[in-house]
Amino acid sequence: MSLNSEQVGRIARLARIELSVSEVSQTEARLNAILGLIEQLQAVDTAGIAPMAHALDGCQRLREDVVTETDCRAAFQTIAPETEAGLYLVPKVIE
Repeated sequence: MSLNSEQVGRIARLARIELSVSEVSQTEARLNAILGLIEQLQAVDTAGIAPMAHALDGCQRLREDVVTETDCRAAFQTIAPETEAGLYLVPKVIE
């Protein structure tokens, strides 16, 4: 697929970009080069190749999930205006 200058001009108008005549021809050449590269990529046979999330098939080293903080909920709720069943009660804002 290749674009002509009329199509490039229409794309420029849709994108609200003002292009001079020389810029239209330069942009046409660049867009056609990009479309040619896309056609080359689509022509590659990828049957049997599993999709990957990343080019390097590595895994992230994670630290152990260890609790380091003590449970201070009871202490925090003693200074709260209102609590019930371990939850903070707040005034209703939206009806």
